Amino acid sequence: MAAAMGIVLLGVGPALAQEVTQPNPSTAPAATQPATQPAPAAPAAPAPSAPAAQPAPAAPTSTAPSAPQAEPQPVIAGQPAAEERDASLPHDLSPWGMFMAADWIVKAVMIGLGLASLATWTIWVAKSLELAGARRRANKALKTIGHSATLSEAVRALDGVKGPGAIMVRAAEDEVRLSSPALARAGGEGLKERVSSRLSRIEAKAGRRLSKGTGILATIGSIGPFVGLFGTVWGIMNSFINISEAQTTNLAVVAPGIAEALLATAIGLVAAIPAVVIYNVFARAITGYRSLLADASAGVERLVSRDLDFRAAGVREGTLHAAE
Repeated sequence: MAAAMGIVLLGVGPALAQEVTQPNPSTAPAATQPATQPAPAAPAAPAPSAPAAQPAPAAPTSTAPSAPQAEPQPVIAGQPAAEERDASLPHDLSPWGMFMAADWIVKAVMIGLGLASLATWTIWVAKSLELAGARRRANKALKTIGHSATLSEAVRALDGVKGPGAIMVRAAEDEVRLSSPALARAGGEGLKERVSSRLSRIEAKAGRRLSKGTGILATIGSIGPFVGLFGTVWGIMNSFINISEAQTTNLAVVAPGIAEALLATAIGLVAAIPAVVIYNVFARAITGYRSLLADASAGVERLVSRDLDFRAAGVREGTLHAAE
């Protein structure tokens, strides 16, 4: 009996020792080195343990390809829209480019306003030179008349001089010469009236001649903004027509017509504003020039009245100079 028990223990003991010792090395490398020895753990462990470890690396492999596939899609979808916007917008947004792309009516408005602006500056240059020369001659004649004691002396001093002042002096002398036979009986009142009438006509003629051309400035200044407004309205009408034809409210369809309209308005203001300013400057300058002519006319009338008094008193010009 004891021998039989010993034989059983000898047979079962190594098997039990093998079962006790095998789980310890299998669990220790699984805890300390899970990544380095995955292969020996598969045959030693039961079947469910191996597939349980496989789904963990499968998750990054499934999400990794999905991220790069989603990135290029919005870029590819947005590129045709940008190309369409670039193709629909005008390439040249400068004033000249907008002028060339404008409707023929808007072009005609812009050309007319440009010619009006050119006329404004031409009149400004011409009238500035004319006014400067006229004021210089009027001041010279006024100074000569003021320094003269008699009408004949003023005539000699202004001999060969041009301008309304010199013309007034010569006209007064001519009227005195024509009226001299009747001065003894009729007196000098009629002569003074006739001289004043001739001087006023000369003064008015000089003012009209100097004011010639300024009416164009007034016309440009008054109708220029309205002509530009007409171009604005026409450009906006074209914009609405383009919207109805394209059946869209895209800014690329509306912007060209609006830009043309605003350009026409800007050119109208550029033509009108300087015209109004220059017209006002010339109006003040011409008023001052007429004041100089009025002073010269008054001086000539004083010389005529003085000559009549000398004639009535029997004083001759030579005697007057000797007394001085």
